[in-house]
Amino acid sequence: MKKDKPKKILITGGAGFIGSHLCEYFLAHGHQITVLDNFITGSKENVRHLIGKKGFKLVKGDVSKPFSISGKLDIILHMASPASPLDYMRYPIQTLDAGSAGTKNVLELAKKNRAVFLLASTSEVYGDPLESPQTESYWGNVNSIGTRSVYDEAKRYAEAVTMAYHRTYGVNTKIIRIFNTYGQRMGINDGRVIPNFITQALLGKPLTVYGDGKQTRSYCHVSDLVEGISRILGSNLHEPVNLGNPNEMTVIELSKVILEMTGSKSRLDYRPLPADDPKVRCPDISKAKKELGWQPCVGLKEGLEQTIVYFRSALKKRR
Repeated sequence: MKKDKPKKILITGGAGFIGSHLCEYFLAHGHQITVLDNFITGSKENVRHLIGKKGFKLVKGDVSKPFSISGKLDIILHMASPASPLDYMRYPIQTLDAGSAGTKNVLELAKKNRAVFLLASTSEVYGDPLESPQTESYWGNVNSIGTRSVYDEAKRYAEAVTMAYHRTYGVNTKIIRIFNTYGQRMGINDGRVIPNFITQALLGKPLTVYGDGKQTRSYCHVSDLVEGISRILGSNLHEPVNLGNPNEMTVIELSKVILEMTGSKSRLDYRPLPADDPKVRCPDISKAKKELGWQPCVGLKEGLEQTIVYFRSALKKRR
């Protein structure tokens, strides 16, 4: 991707957290970027610094409804979907639509353009896993009618229809399963654990810990994820690949790191564990290491330092 001639790339959900970083990355490498976003969870502010730059175009639209993109496309990155529990529980129907009708619409566009298609799937397809770390061959433990199912099942369907288009029509598809990713441009009210903890610590509020805090997560900085996406686009892989950081830690351990780095004296506020909240979440990245030569290189404290700086600035702007 870095050495190829310039490509025309469509990024659905490109005004979201991860999408905006992809825009920045590929634009910096000389590619032409069109973003399609309906802004229900993404924000124009995330890409405002790119508006007006040569090769960048922002289009307001919904992938789950008919839309048109002019010109030939070489690559489509399908990132569109609410991604935090707060968001997909607030927008359950839109989340299901983005994963079903939205994915099919974008696959049709990829088929028509003979474009490379990348689906941003999620570690949530593994549900509350009964094995850890999770390998791509694990089928998962998912409650198909639970409150989180609107996201889990939307992504599981999206994976299924993506593979069907590859097998039936020969579309050059890629599937990544994204594990807990964090960094600059996450929303202050995102609801996921890192933005929650940082915001609460900076404001001197209690840090909300669900359950006993012994559930585990592993945290990948967004810059590492973007590098992994770039590599998979140039690969011959079609089946799912885990992208995440395998350094697993408990929520309590994370809270201590963030309190130390922010200098906050906030206490911990324990709340009941939400239904179907995973007890463990850790990727097996053997496939990405072997096939892509990829592994995360940003340490947690390094990534958190950048993220905390961003959140300090964002909170000041709100005052």
